[in-house]
Amino acid sequence: MQDKKIKFNRQIYYLLKNIVEYTLAMILIVVFAPVMVLSMIAIKLYDKGPVIYKQRRIGKNKNLFTLYKLRTMVPDADSKKKLLQHLNEATPPIFKIRNDPRVTPVGKILRKLSIDELPQLFNVLNGDMYLIGPRPQLPEEVAQYERKKPYLRRFCVEPGIVCLAQVEGRSLLPFHKWMAMDRLYIVKRSLSLDMYILYRTILAIITRKGAY
Repeated sequence: MQDKKIKFNRQIYYLLKNIVEYTLAMILIVVFAPVMVLSMIAIKLYDKGPVIYKQRRIGKNKNLFTLYKLRTMVPDADSKKKLLQHLNEATPPIFKIRNDPRVTPVGKILRKLSIDELPQLFNVLNGDMYLIGPRPQLPEEVAQYERKKPYLRRFCVEPGIVCLAQVEGRSLLPFHKWMAMDRLYIVKRSLSLDMYILYRTILAIITRKGAY
């Protein structure tokens, strides 16, 4: 009986989550459409490269999907990544550099305001992601821990644009604590927790605490 109740509550949660997040994603796309268009123009005027950066990520059940961002780095940034491994300031397998030399002047502004993440709202409409959920990782990152069962639980849910780890520590959290936060979210996930993460995300964007 208890298992049926938990299953029913989970079904209600996802029904409401789908309605709320899909509706919110559409509203945000309309509201921020002018910002995205102006950002695309600025990116194109700076170096004539593509305005949208596409990257393969791993989602629910380890399925691959294409994640969209406004491009903030030079067009050949991926090919230069190996040359900068020695500058990594994050805990492997995550790769982050506080002052990444590949980031363009336009990209720095977009990142500072988190505008570069806005195209992921279309990932939400596509059903690849939610607004709230564990951040989707790169295949090469997952390859470094795919045999560790505690970490793999994060693939039982859809990834999100923002997650619990980001609002609790953002880029400052070491990898094992980031994964622990993802597991905690999966166990405790609810609409109230999602709203808490969304609220804290807005505060984090304003204060830029822990962001790269």
